[in-house]
Amino acid sequence: MKTYRAKASGFTLVEILIVVIILGILAAIVIPQFTSASQDARKNSLVSQLQTIKAQLELARLQHLDKDDAAFVAGGAATVTAPGPWAKLVIKTNAFSDAAGNYDTTPVAPATQCPFGPYLQAPPANTLNGFMGVSITAVDVVPGAAYSGTGMGWVYNPNDGKCWATSSKQGFIYNDGNPGDPNNDQ
Repeated sequence: MKTYRAKASGFTLVEILIVVIILGILAAIVIPQFTSASQDARKNSLVSQLQTIKAQLELARLQHLDKDDAAFVAGGAATVTAPGPWAKLVIKTNAFSDAAGNYDTTPVAPATQCPFGPYLQAPPANTLNGFMGVSITAVDVVPGAAYSGTGMGWVYNPNDGKCWATSSKQGFIYNDGNPGDPNNDQ
């Protein structure tokens, strides 16, 4: 009489280990690419946001006849409830300001609303470092150059209306002309 042995089916320990090692190698290759992609997305978002801010600042300057341009953006911190430096850009205003540079926000008769603005829906936060503060400068800065503004997400020159963003760790001015600039990650 012949005896038949039941053949055991399944994977051996060696086969399972080989599969796990292969999956680990693939994960080691793919995960850094996702990390890089998320940083690239934040940089692209910042460039788009910076273009919007620049366009809205220029529109505000044009509509208010370049008067008291520094009143649109002032230095300091900001929150959504207290827009701080972005206060004049998140409300509706009239074309005229008082001697102190405060724009009139009372409705113009017979209209029921102020005719200009708001230029931004909310105070913008720098997507690389999360700060909303604005550092005011009287001279233009160089993209990619070192910058020492603590807690500032933006740099603004009211003399010519130019605006720049700070890098991810605020050590440099973000170089929007070259997103691959190594100083953008400093």
